[in-house]
Amino acid sequence: MTTITGTNAITLLAAAHTALRTAVAGVSADGWNLPTPCEHWNVTQVLQHATGDQIGFAAAITGGPWPSEDPFRPSGSIDGDATALLEQALSASAAAFATVPADAEQVPVPLPQGPLPLWIAAGAAALDAAVHAWDIAVATGRPSPLTADDSQQLLTVARQIVEPLRAYGAYAPELTVAADTDPTTELLAYLGRRADWTPQA
Repeated sequence: MTTITGTNAITLLAAAHTALRTAVAGVSADGWNLPTPCEHWNVTQVLQHATGDQIGFAAAITGGPWPSEDPFRPSGSIDGDATALLEQALSASAAAFATVPADAEQVPVPLPQGPLPLWIAAGAAALDAAVHAWDIAVATGRPSPLTADDSQQLLTVARQIVEPLRAYGAYAPELTVAADTDPTTELLAYLGRRADWTPQA
């Protein structure tokens, strides 16, 4: 299993934030209503969910404001600029995690598991941002933003947190893939996603 430290996880979070920024920046004016691998959610709703989750991580750490909308019930309507909404959420998340010592073992998170070591807490925020970056990218016809190295690290984190969350509907059941599959396909399958997803599939 890939070893991750608190410092590694913060770097992974920054990469995931970059991937999400890039995915959202590439959405065309007519792309916000496109279907995504998140069943029943379009691109706008995935963005709302992803921003809400990052704000939730920040709020858990800092005691600041929580998302104004339930991330699991996104309205599909954004009041204002989508890019600005995302930047506010990502900046709050990054700033919050920057206050946490690299060896912290009890980091508050907006997850039912309760406080977690930094490498899992920051990794969970990274997992959320990176996978939703993938959702938006493939929904809008662009390549996966997930690298093999990042996917290996994210899978290590996912195996620490995902199983209890499936009961809440946060992740679909794991899909079966070949033992020699690539890290990104393996990660996506563990989260209930098909790497070859298309709107018609």
